[in-house]
Amino acid sequence: MQLRLALLSNAGGSGKTTLATHLAYLLGRQGFKVALMDLDPQGSVSLFCGLSRPRIQDTIAAVLQESFSGDWPLVPIWQDKLDTVVACQGEMGLVKTTSELVLHERGAYLLGDRLQDYPLPQDVIIFDCPATLGPLPLIALSACTHLLVPMQVEPKSADGAGKLLEWFYGNFRRLRLNPEPKLLGFIPNQYDQRLAIHRNILGQLAPQLEKLNIRCFSPIRFSSEFKNASAKGQPLQMYRPGHPACADFDPIVKQICEELRNTHD
Repeated sequence: MQLRLALLSNAGGSGKTTLATHLAYLLGRQGFKVALMDLDPQGSVSLFCGLSRPRIQDTIAAVLQESFSGDWPLVPIWQDKLDTVVACQGEMGLVKTTSELVLHERGAYLLGDRLQDYPLPQDVIIFDCPATLGPLPLIALSACTHLLVPMQVEPKSADGAGKLLEWFYGNFRRLRLNPEPKLLGFIPNQYDQRLAIHRNILGQLAPQLEKLNIRCFSPIRFSSEFKNASAKGQPLQMYRPGHPACADFDPIVKQICEELRNTHD
């Protein structure tokens, strides 16, 4: 069974694309075949993976058109390091797609329909979603099997976590998702141990999530090297393989690998 992972957050700057690209690389390095799908009109995946800006017919927007017949516009990434990861790029054409999804009779289910009608062979599909609770995250929610929530360790992000959970569970019911996607947990991002506000928020967040039986992963630390790596179109493990922050992704990758083993049992 294919694992489809949606990275969702209702706050900008939470590190969704950083997380998406690093997970794609690390899972691909372990031998899993991965498709990274960019549902954000800003098209950040292209930048973070060192890809040229695509034509609209070579993006996920084409997949969501009525004329789509199964020719997924997938491009390989990091070919000099591995041959297991491909990307389906996003760009500004998705803005028009957003309005079309609202009017489509199967709008909320359209991405899942495409994956059912024209299956992909990859073990893992990762959906990198925009920082909204609109139609594009909704099609990822209905198409995914698993969810992860990256969040900045900031007051506004902590406040938004409750609203995001309400949105999740409300749409699980409204869309009658069966089985419901499994929420793997929240990932505190850009964490700076030196800042008291970061320590305080993290100290409050973990127990609150634990009460809801939701995992709070150990944080991914702040480092300017993430920006330097993305500017080169590389994950940190390629750009600076010895950097301490490389290990911050290990618990997340371990959890996903366990889920993959469970899907194959």
